[in-house]
Amino acid sequence: MNSPHDPGSADVPAFDRLVEIADREVCGCRDRLPAPLIEHARALPVSYESAPNDDIIDEGFEPDLLGLFVGGAYADDAGHDSVPLPSQILLFLDNIWEYAEGSERVFRREVRKTYLHELGHYLGLDEEDLYERGMD
Repeated sequence: MNSPHDPGSADVPAFDRLVEIADREVCGCRDRLPAPLIEHARALPVSYESAPNDDIIDEGFEPDLLGLFVGGAYADDAGHDSVPLPSQILLFLDNIWEYAEGSERVFRREVRKTYLHELGHYLGLDEEDLYERGMD
């Protein structure tokens, strides 16, 4: 989705409301994971941003990016000193809202899907692995 987004539009919930909805979805999704994964998922912070910042875009990511995993993957011994950023998932809520075309139901679904996709990266899955599991 590359259409412009007006965060001041009357039909767009306040960012705090998007965070509230997204956090509820992430927590619920995480708590329904298989037992061996819950501990790893709970240890991985999730940050909510409206959209990717200039540094992320300068790295070659599109401005309409929905989510991003940054830091070291768990499979690669996440947390070791050579990783420049702490491992975390970034969810870009204004972008997800725009992708959902203003539907809260679709927004919730896309938050869950994007969270699971980025969690998959943390757990060591690449894009092909995610595609094969229906998490693309």
